[in-house]
Amino acid sequence: MKNLFLLVLACLTLACATSEKKSMFTDQQLGQLLVVGFRGTEIDKNHQIIKDLKELHIGGVILYDYDHELDSFGRNIESPDQMLMMASTLISNAPIPPIISVEQDGSALAPLKERYGFPPSRTNGELSAINNEDTTRFYAQNMAQEFMVVGVNTTFNPILDLSTSSNPVDTWSENSEKVIRHTGYTLDEYDTEGIFSVPKYFPGYGSGWSVSDTLIDVSNEWTPAFLESYKAVLKNRVTGGIMTAHSYNTQIDSVWPGTLSKKTVQGLLRDSLGFDGVVFSDDLQKPAITARYDMETAIAQALNAGVDVLVFGNNFEYDKNLSKKVIDTIHKLIVEGIVTEQTIQTALNRVEKLKTDVIAELCTCLNL
Repeated sequence: MKNLFLLVLACLTLACATSEKKSMFTDQQLGQLLVVGFRGTEIDKNHQIIKDLKELHIGGVILYDYDHELDSFGRNIESPDQMLMMASTLISNAPIPPIISVEQDGSALAPLKERYGFPPSRTNGELSAINNEDTTRFYAQNMAQEFMVVGVNTTFNPILDLSTSSNPVDTWSENSEKVIRHTGYTLDEYDTEGIFSVPKYFPGYGSGWSVSDTLIDVSNEWTPAFLESYKAVLKNRVTGGIMTAHSYNTQIDSVWPGTLSKKTVQGLLRDSLGFDGVVFSDDLQKPAITARYDMETAIAQALNAGVDVLVFGNNFEYDKNLSKKVIDTIHKLIVEGIVTEQTIQTALNRVEKLKTDVIAELCTCLNL
């Protein structure tokens, strides 16, 4: 009996030690792989996001005007002056220059709205209907200049998807040549103003879907033509980042949605199209992911697929301690051998290069 007791005690001790063991990486290193959302239009040293930046070195933040969980506006954005003050506080408290991002992507949900004091904007569908180069460039330039004024250094835009429904709002066209032209005009203006642009959503959502959808299956609508705009972007300009789609596409992977699919990210985007920049996930808390996968599975699959930066909008279900939970989960996955150290190191190398080559200068240029 005594021997049995000692054996059980030893097993429990080993289990506890294993569960508490951390990987070879520090919390601060793993923090660089995260872009996280938060609540509040005013922040100070006591706000959790400031603690996450200072103590965990998270890679950056994403700002929204709408809170999905609360079903209300006013989450992070009130006015240009307020945003500038927020950006100044974020940058001054970050040991490593942070990504300060929005999804000003020409969709109906784009957060920098005229009613908050930002320049008038048009949806991608409206600009596509006008179909005029000068008009597209005008709206892109106005917004790009506004980014610099308010301290935003990154936008997840433009949407490179093809339209798959009539009367699209978020997408440009069903014609890849038209998509290539107008997204090219947009990227030209962003490049001129020095904004870091992240085209999306690879390999495509199409149109007619909602951010609250629990399943986005494009298997019957997607064609290789969806890739033409990505090929053009990668051929014609230096592209530092691309954002993935959570869409399910059996033509590419019969098991996993795009963000969680190695066949999609590593196989198609990196190996076939030759992209070697930073891959950002779409928000891993969108229902298309959370309705089917727990957080640990989503993180493991995304990292193993080839995603470098995990975006957690913290918007559909808010958790102020989310950053630490994600970091602890990554430690656990490494210790258990589910995600390799080399996978993490490769992602860290890409993020470090992005921060050094692009983000650091943008934070400095803002003169905050």
